[in-house]
Amino acid sequence: MLGVGEWSVLARLTALLAEGSADPADPACAAHLHCPPLAVAVAADLAVSALNPSQDSWDQAPAATALETLLLKELARLVGYDPGLAAGVLTSGGTESNLMGLMLARDRILGAATGRQVEMTGVPDLAPGHAPARAPSHAPAPGHDRAPRPRILASAAAHFSVQRAAALLGLGEDAVLPIPVDRQLRMDTDALAAALDGCARRGELPVAVVATAGTTDTGAVDPLRACAALAAAHGAWLHVDAAYGGGALLSDRLAPLLDGLALADSVSLDWHKLGWQPAAAGVFLVRRSETYASLARRAVYLNPADDEEAGYPSLLGLSLRTTRRADAFKIAVTLRTLGREGLGRLVDACHDLAVAGARTVRDHPRLDLHAEPVLTAFLFRYLPSNAANAANAANAANAADETEADAINASLRRRLLREGRAVVGRTELPGEGPGRVRLKLTLLNPHTTPAQVDRLLHAVVAAGRAEEDARR
Repeated sequence: MLGVGEWSVLARLTALLAEGSADPADPACAAHLHCPPLAVAVAADLAVSALNPSQDSWDQAPAATALETLLLKELARLVGYDPGLAAGVLTSGGTESNLMGLMLARDRILGAATGRQVEMTGVPDLAPGHAPARAPSHAPAPGHDRAPRPRILASAAAHFSVQRAAALLGLGEDAVLPIPVDRQLRMDTDALAAALDGCARRGELPVAVVATAGTTDTGAVDPLRACAALAAAHGAWLHVDAAYGGGALLSDRLAPLLDGLALADSVSLDWHKLGWQPAAAGVFLVRRSETYASLARRAVYLNPADDEEAGYPSLLGLSLRTTRRADAFKIAVTLRTLGREGLGRLVDACHDLAVAGARTVRDHPRLDLHAEPVLTAFLFRYLPSNAANAANAANAANAADETEADAINASLRRRLLREGRAVVGRTELPGEGPGRVRLKLTLLNPHTTPAQVDRLLHAVVAAGRAEEDARR
């Protein structure tokens, strides 16, 4: 038990942490994919912390090993996979899951193209530019020891972790080809088809297509079926980053947005976003367990073969990590407590909030809505007087006005932070030049009311006017 002094230290430091925290349960804290965790999930997480099982061997976590295995079967079924054929693991989040998906893509697709076990021998030397077009089978051309240049194709709005993964995997960030997006920030599949054809003409190897189901800024969902068809036609792995949008699977209303998800070779899900779990609660799944082969790992002190043959299974070969918390437990407790239907109501409540907030923006003369919300987030900006007058007169704002609008939107967000009034997101639209700065509301608190969102948006307007006054 803690002594009096220890309780005092804990209380003092907890108070300091709370005082200096951004509270995701506060209706004015709406910048990021940062959810207020459910009380039952927090309690489950505390139980895991107290028991401290580690998932790198069966004998450190017998019950947790069995529970994670069962949970992953249920999540595979939710995605649309055959749970008897799929495999997966709990991860620290979308960044780790995306790295795993692209690692397996590299090992399988580049390995087949070069006839090498890439995870053992490393990425082979690349062929010079304008190498001969590869055969559809991905077989290496006779007499060529060098590999075709690997490519990863992802939308211009894909998560930055795709480039980071390419670098970590030895492919280089330049291996990622950004595909143009539409106004909603969905991947343009005609542009994807053209990029894949370009790879074939240049003798490059499309290792993976990364489709996004729920972009960070707008919640946009790429056309998954079209992406799957194009990836299959070019022999590429399809990875779907559904870290945000995967929560739509819980909602009867929004689940159709993810039509085609089951065609992906691998999927990322984050339950610490639209799942209301304490971080971390990431999930990585593959459609076919045999594609996991390159991650298999035998450590004689953790998962000796004779133990596994005797019925003591290990999850070591499913993860990039060794020591690993039993993060499946809190998800399992939440699903058992609320069920898909209960969680779906929370998703729908947040979607309703986003729709209501977008309506307020659309109706306000000093606010400009970028696009209607798809999930629970939307982009908008404050219109300074010059830009608002131009918009009301149906005239295009000039570059100077757009530059001023960018500066005021960036500074009004900092004003709200400085004054302790709100945490509002800030991003930039793809492209070049001024006029791309946007503010963002990401609404993940199902107990927030439309009136509170309305007040937050009016606080944005007040901060914008204050910034304009300060510049005069």
